[in-house]
Amino acid sequence: MNYATIKPTDVANGPGVRVSLFVSGCTHRCRECFNSEAWDFHYGREYGPETTEKILEYLDHTYIAGLSLLGGEPMDPANQKGILSLVEKVKERFPEKTIWCYSGYDFEKDILG
Repeated sequence: MNYATIKPTDVANGPGVRVSLFVSGCTHRCRECFNSEAWDFHYGREYGPETTEKILEYLDHTYIAGLSLLGGEPMDPANQKGILSLVEKVKERFPEKTIWCYSGYDFEKDILG
């Protein structure tokens, strides 16, 4: 998995001050996408264990409400393994923090379908 950027303090993508991870790779190609450069799965940097540690470090402040996952497409099958690992570590270490995920998938259509 690659990622486009990490915002250590973000107030635009969820309630409160958050850490935001913008993953790379998306096949939806929504017409009004604000982050189309992240459609490419190879865009940005490679996500690794040091990236997870950096995100956990950013989250380790009382003023941080939680983690926001954006993209690209965080729920793309190519990104799911990396996202799942991160989410598990965040919930283990910071159970009080929220996790928001912005996705191009439609829950009623694509999940419940």
